[in-house]
Amino acid sequence: MLAPAGFIAPSATGQPAQFMQEAAPTEPTDSNHDEPSPDLLRRDTSACPFRFAPPPPVDSSEVPTPGATSPAPLPVPDIPAGGTAMSECDVIEGTSFKTPEEVTASSWIVFDVKTGDVLAAKDPHGRYRPASVIKVLLALVALEELDLKKSVRATYEDAAIEGSRVGIVEGVEYSVETLLTGLLLNSGNDCGHALSRMLGGMDATVEKVNAKAAQLGATDTRIFNPTGLDAPGQMTSAFDMALFFRAAFSNPTYLNLSGLQLAKIPGNKELVVDDFDIANDNQLLSSGFEGALGGKTGFTDDARHTFAGVAERNGRRLGTILLDTTVHEAPRPWEQAAGLLESGFDTPRETSIASLDTQAKGDETPRIPFFGTDKNTDPSGPMQTENSWPAIGIGVGIAVVVCLAAVITVAAGKRRR
Repeated sequence: MLAPAGFIAPSATGQPAQFMQEAAPTEPTDSNHDEPSPDLLRRDTSACPFRFAPPPPVDSSEVPTPGATSPAPLPVPDIPAGGTAMSECDVIEGTSFKTPEEVTASSWIVFDVKTGDVLAAKDPHGRYRPASVIKVLLALVALEELDLKKSVRATYEDAAIEGSRVGIVEGVEYSVETLLTGLLLNSGNDCGHALSRMLGGMDATVEKVNAKAAQLGATDTRIFNPTGLDAPGQMTSAFDMALFFRAAFSNPTYLNLSGLQLAKIPGNKELVVDDFDIANDNQLLSSGFEGALGGKTGFTDDARHTFAGVAERNGRRLGTILLDTTVHEAPRPWEQAAGLLESGFDTPRETSIASLDTQAKGDETPRIPFFGTDKNTDPSGPMQTENSWPAIGIGVGIAVVVCLAAVITVAAGKRRR
């Protein structure tokens, strides 16, 4: 099924998203904000209100620049990736999986990293904003294209970037490995900006992360800022994020970096810049959750809290993604993730309601199959899908990168994790 040209997905209230900027509550980021009504914090997804586009924004970060327009929503395949079961928008679970009552995220998924089995999900293909969990794509591209030992001298633009920063200093040289460490442990937008320069600049990096998303089978993802700052048309889904983190946690280098509890960011004696230590901000690790391997945190006012977590027990490696959740009248995102992972480990092996390897139908975008630890697939070439129609999905995002480059850093005043 295609989205009509110029279609703006209706919000849960039935109003076009672009006219609903004040409808959703803003997540407080400090004690000076009034606590929003709990009734406004839980979204009813049963009628699939976010099939085409994310919930209405609550600030001006997605207002196009003068003379520009927001890109049309991505098309929705006839049959979604994962199969027909993944078209449901409420909780989908097998008889053995028990969804914890405290999970309030609008969208989530629990999956087996090795086999691709989906154990349970909620609105898995609903379109939501990723916030900083999308940094996984930037990391994957950097790991593919850059030598870990290669260094780059930090610029003022790197150090002064908006949002969460590790604290790299202008004039100091940092290795790719150090920048990736800061990106994954502390969600450093400064590290992400430096890596983007090494990858050819922001425009080139945006093209590369979108191409990587398409290569991994994504149908709901379009990125205009690879650090996760909100931008017009930027979106993803829990299912797509599962594809990305499955690939990431099958990469030994990513696995090692994501699981670090502490790391050192080097300084420069000549510039009188001291070394300093950083700690992983993923509390799934620091909490002592059994088998925790790492993951990623995320937050913007529009995306609300997002989270990815992966753990392994007895050779079974499970992951979970949460999108669009809050910390009001609910546990922290990592605690919700911990509950979902516990339910996953309590579910018998080879119990599945869908598979990450099942491609969408009604989408002609070439897909490259996943080559993970438990798969015996033929890597000779890209995989094609059936029932093709003009590819205006991920390609739309890449095609409009140039004209939207000016808006990818407009989310002023937001925190990132």
